[in-house]
Amino acid sequence: MVRARLPKARVSVTRTLDDVRRWIERDLAPSPPELILSGGGDGTATALLNELRDHDVPLASLGVLRLGTGNGWANVTGAPRADRAIETIARLADAPPTRRFALVECDGRIAPFLGTGWDAEIVSDFQAQVKAGRNGLTGYLGAVMMKTIPRHVFGAGPANVVLTNLGEHATTIDPATGAVVKIPGGERGAVLYRGPASVAAAATTQEWGFGFRAFPHAHAAPGRVSVRVYGAPVLEATRNMFKLWRGARVPKMHDFFLTHGRMDFDRPVPFQIGGDLQATRTSFEFKLASASVDLVDWAKLAA
Repeated sequence: MVRARLPKARVSVTRTLDDVRRWIERDLAPSPPELILSGGGDGTATALLNELRDHDVPLASLGVLRLGTGNGWANVTGAPRADRAIETIARLADAPPTRRFALVECDGRIAPFLGTGWDAEIVSDFQAQVKAGRNGLTGYLGAVMMKTIPRHVFGAGPANVVLTNLGEHATTIDPATGAVVKIPGGERGAVLYRGPASVAAAATTQEWGFGFRAFPHAHAAPGRVSVRVYGAPVLEATRNMFKLWRGARVPKMHDFFLTHGRMDFDRPVPFQIGGDLQATRTSFEFKLASASVDLVDWAKLAA
């Protein structure tokens, strides 16, 4: 499809990280492109950004096509169907409009979001659904309802977390005005939250995918990472599922804006970076990445 509409484009189908690395070393490093179209989801785009960074290839404008599972970045940039997106690019005489996104960094990796709790568990449970032939939103909701929720109902409940500020004075959203305000006592080294965490995550974009606005305030405080800790048990969260999906305010949801922080847990927890599962851990640090990415603004392009 790409070759038919963009005959001058350099096209590579990659199945492993080694494929990506060979493609970058052979084709992209000698002649960095002005625009890269990523045919996959958030995990694919995140892996590509990290490999370009590791190979010191300048981060080009990135167009995320709607060819992934959750399509978080594709959703927030208004990406149309992949074939329409490619046709639009083919008709352009100039560079497409872009929208700059900050990134969050952990363990030397950059990503639009990362964290632990239900989001990481759902990724794992969803992969099992895909292997059973249930993909897309049906498989995602099936993972939530048949695996993730029952595990918490009959299991030990959420882990406990301590969130510590390691950067500039912490801020939050004033629930009355919606303004970003300093947290009293939120200086460097302060413990901002101590308690149960069904979700404990950080992001620089509003969506996890499937239209789930997990971080509705992600762009409210430029130069900071949006951090959310949700302390409600699973049954309460299930009752509030549609509010959570829309990004509405619910009880026991705690919002912070940080430049650098650490989360420590009382037991090993699943962990994901950019929607890709990592090894379980009891602690992780995160910070606002020095790098950012210019994503094709499909919504503006369409307008």
